[in-house]
Amino acid sequence: MPNSEGQLPASDSHNIGQGEREGRRATSTDIESKGGDDNTNMPNLCKPSISCCSHTRLVSVTEVLETARDVSNMAIAHEVVINSNFQIQQMESPQNSLERRVKDIVHRAFWDSLQAQLGETPPQYSHAIKLLQEVKESLLALLLPAHTCLRSQIGEVLDLELIQQQAKHNALDIHRLAGFIIGMMGSLCAPVRDGEIRKLKCITETVSLFREIFRVLDLMKIDMVNFTIKTLKPHLQQQSIQYERSKFQEFLNKQPNALEYTTAWLKAATEETSNSISQNHGNQTTVLSPAAVLNQGYMNLLKWNHDANTYPETVLMDKSRLQGLQQRLEQLTLVASVLLMTTNAVGAAIGGLPGFVDKLKQVTCVLLDEPSCKALRLGEALHALSDQIHREVNRTLTEQGYTHLRNEQEAILKGQIRSIRHSHNVVRILLGERINFYVKEFLSLSSPQNRHCALPGGLGPIQTELKEIGATFSHILHHNRMVFGPYYSEILAKLLVTEGDTGMDSR
Repeated sequence: MPNSEGQLPASDSHNIGQGEREGRRATSTDIESKGGDDNTNMPNLCKPSISCCSHTRLVSVTEVLETARDVSNMAIAHEVVINSNFQIQQMESPQNSLERRVKDIVHRAFWDSLQAQLGETPPQYSHAIKLLQEVKESLLALLLPAHTCLRSQIGEVLDLELIQQQAKHNALDIHRLAGFIIGMMGSLCAPVRDGEIRKLKCITETVSLFREIFRVLDLMKIDMVNFTIKTLKPHLQQQSIQYERSKFQEFLNKQPNALEYTTAWLKAATEETSNSISQNHGNQTTVLSPAAVLNQGYMNLLKWNHDANTYPETVLMDKSRLQGLQQRLEQLTLVASVLLMTTNAVGAAIGGLPGFVDKLKQVTCVLLDEPSCKALRLGEALHALSDQIHREVNRTLTEQGYTHLRNEQEAILKGQIRSIRHSHNVVRILLGERINFYVKEFLSLSSPQNRHCALPGGLGPIQTELKEIGATFSHILHHNRMVFGPYYSEILAKLLVTEGDTGMDSR
């Protein structure tokens, strides 16, 4: 194991394990002031004496560990703010893992030792007293500052000096103490744990009872942590922007080239936006807006080639969320294509029937789940789907008194559905562009949940899902823009000046 003077490449810092879980919060005085020309709060993209294109430098093991800790803390704070369903979960080792086996052996040895002590004549209570001390500390940790009466009761009943005297004179009533503990747990636990408390009251064997008490106490501690996080979330949302930015700046001071992929991402978005404007306006003088470039960059994340391109550093913490949105949009594009082709094939008389499109949508979503959308399986999934759609259409035609689809109509419908597997399918491309346009509109809304975006044609059956995705996408990227906006501004200022040299006006 290298000492603190050992050297590791800075690029290996991401391999270090998770750092400390406790990160400091920025104070309210750290919040960035709005407006004005003072740039003292503007973070630098690199240290003054180091070029952004400098080669990877060697850093000490201590620096690597500190960086890993800071990144871990920043990721935790970000997850708490962005993920509305964030909760601490109890960790369980895999059933056959070495860690699980060692843990089970140690616990079994301890409980067997407690059983042996209590079975002696007279009983020995050294282990039991240590357990009671731990229970007392756990109960006190669950109390709020206003619980002065409960704190006093716990101190009186679980008085360790008195308990030791009782044990010394063989007068300790351990079941009475267990009853008090269970009653106190019932007063402090969340309603979801009431069932666990009732089970504890039914256990009579001492060792089993204490084992279960500790298990339920662990659950109550997790409940308390989650309650605290939920209570503090509004405060964390106010402070997280400055906190994440300051932590990223500290990381950037140690890794001056840590915005390499972000710069490449914004450069590609700049070129794409410039080309789009040139096609629409010809040789006219136009303005290339930094906001338009950044929005285009954000939209490119929903079409990201994860095998060929490296994710920008500034959106890495949201990579899994954005990948999930990308997969859902790909699935919805296929679903909308299938539904549009089917309703066009059967006509308005059938396609407009109440519940018809919803039934087709349900079938389509099941058969085109995310694994089926992979290129290797998409053809098979669409083949099975076309057969199922044909059966649903014929069943509905029969119910409405119409004849089944003719053979040539059946062949056309199945052929159209199966052709969606090709990425160059015209309907798939058209609806994909409309979906991207609709989602992009959410980036310019100040409050996506309360504002309305015009829905392009053909997307009616998936409107609910698109609204949800658009709101989630906007929420993630609004926070990202607030945290990393100064870095984006400096990068885009350089890129747009370059773009302006080619004849394009820039701001």
